[in-house]
Amino acid sequence: MSDPEVPQNDQPSDIDDVVGSANEGLDAAAAARADVPSESTPQDVDHDAEAEAFAAAERDYPGVFSGSAAETDAEQRTAETDAEQRTAESGAPTGPAIYAEPPVDAAGEAEAAASAAPSIEPDYGVPSASDAADVTAVHATEPTPSVADEAYAAGAASSATVPLVSAAEPVAPPPAAQPIFVQAPEPPRELGNRGAAGAIGLVATIVFAILYLGATLGLAALAGDVTTENIGTAALTPLSTWAFWVPVVVFFLAFWLLGAFVNRARWGKWVVLGLLVAAATYGGHLLGQLFQAPFWSITPSASAELIDEQMLAPLAIAAFVFARELTIWFGAWVARSGARKKALNAEAQAEYERTLEAGPSALR
Repeated sequence: MSDPEVPQNDQPSDIDDVVGSANEGLDAAAAARADVPSESTPQDVDHDAEAEAFAAAERDYPGVFSGSAAETDAEQRTAETDAEQRTAESGAPTGPAIYAEPPVDAAGEAEAAASAAPSIEPDYGVPSASDAADVTAVHATEPTPSVADEAYAAGAASSATVPLVSAAEPVAPPPAAQPIFVQAPEPPRELGNRGAAGAIGLVATIVFAILYLGATLGLAALAGDVTTENIGTAALTPLSTWAFWVPVVVFFLAFWLLGAFVNRARWGKWVVLGLLVAAATYGGHLLGQLFQAPFWSITPSASAELIDEQMLAPLAIAAFVFARELTIWFGAWVARSGARKKALNAEAQAEYERTLEAGPSALR
């Protein structure tokens, strides 16, 4: 791609012609100083001649001497002339001024020469619309920094600020890995049915007590001891005797012990083993009769005779039958509760096995 053409103006491109014109003006000023009458001071003549020469050069080549060292020199000469006039008015001797410049070093002289050099940059004026379009096209074709270049420059700047670690400085060891604790799942705790057997046995005992009291009152009514007039008193009298409460308590204990033994067994075990509850209740009836005697106040022969009389007594047989039937029907209730507990235990065991197959779980 070729470089764009920069528009040129009508100013002369040869700087030597400009400098030569300025020198000619200075020579004309020197000749004018020689022809000036003596009334004017050499400083005034020199200043006026130089000012006219630079003014003429500025008219011929506008913009070339703007901001140059010529103007600076003319202003310095004007300031020196004003200072000499003030000195003459104050009574100081007049005459040609002798300027003494302070000595400067070589570097200072080079800087002064560089600053005093006239500006030779040409003034191109205001560019036209076509020139502006050409310049815009040139700038449009210039490559722009991409995102990758900017990211690379940012990374270079950030890496320049990273402090370097000296080889002599100790480097801390990496932190040790934290231990991970694995907790094994605990096996499920099986649900028992003994509590349910005790609660259901309490309900069965209440029913047994009601039936046993009814049998006692029925047998007394058959014997003529209980009538409609004294039925209330006859119903409350057995509640304060050993003969009533001992078989009731024995039935509850036998029923609860059987439930604790079979636990979650099926109803068939309650049907078969219910005979043991009935036999225990029958023995409780006999024991209650001995406590009612009481056996510690009678002879052993009288106690044996009492046992023989009560072995086939209707109330003893009623206690056996009531205990047997209540154990069967309330045992079915306990067995049903046991089956429900077995199902819950099976679900818990299956969940436990699935957890074991899934593997250990890490605790954070």
